[in-house]
Amino acid sequence: MRGANLSSPSVAYWHLQKLEALGLLQRNEYGEYVAKEKANISGHLWIGRNMVPRLMFYSLFFMGIVAIEFIIIGVQFFVHGQMPNITLIYLLATNFIAMLLFLGEGLLLSRKTRAEHGKRNGNSTN
Repeated sequence: MRGANLSSPSVAYWHLQKLEALGLLQRNEYGEYVAKEKANISGHLWIGRNMVPRLMFYSLFFMGIVAIEFIIIGVQFFVHGQMPNITLIYLLATNFIAMLLFLGEGLLLSRKTRAEHGKRNGNSTN
């Protein structure tokens, strides 16, 4: 109790019930609480053993599209000697901006999540 800074066993039980309701804990057949291995947290995806903000995943998707568009423009210009179509350049710019926006928002979410996690654990991460 003292290590967790809880005032009574009922407070600990209340927290366990909340974690169970959120789907982060489950009771086994012996009545013991066991942490779920991979909990679903809103706005995040599991990639292997790492939790990645969903916005970062979207950023990687747009990064792939931008790379393909660069290849198409490069082939048109260097292999065929043609100037790329202006609509393709507009499309490239739009997808590049989308990639940057998702990347920026994903990094901000990741930083915010780490800061909140550090505050919960008593660490100062500034």
